[in-house]
Amino acid sequence: MSERQATPTRRRGPRLKHIPLRTCVVCREKDAKRSFVRIVRTPEGELAIDPTGKRNGRGAYLCRRFSCWQLAAEGNALERALRTTVPPEFRAELLRYADLYFRRDEEESERRAQPETDTA
Repeated sequence: MSERQATPTRRRGPRLKHIPLRTCVVCREKDAKRSFVRIVRTPEGELAIDPTGKRNGRGAYLCRRFSCWQLAAEGNALERALRTTVPPEFRAELLRYADLYFRRDEEESERRAQPETDTA
């Protein structure tokens, strides 16, 4: 009989922390929960933007791209995810929130991505 050396099955070092993943309801991109903003339908039926991600109710997640927020406000992805109708006032609130927090970042990254042309 051959003797096999027992290999330890336990990992050494610090234990890795579990990072919950979520999916953007518009672009379907998966990432860590903290990189998304949660939209919630409360048990009372009210819709709200929940940046803390802790409010009670059914939630849907949007990534931090302005284009996803714009599509969510124009389309019906949030209606499907939250299983309710999204009133026009809340759609306008989504656009205001996105314009306040996300539009500037995309415009700056687009400017950096465009090659500068020298006319001299």
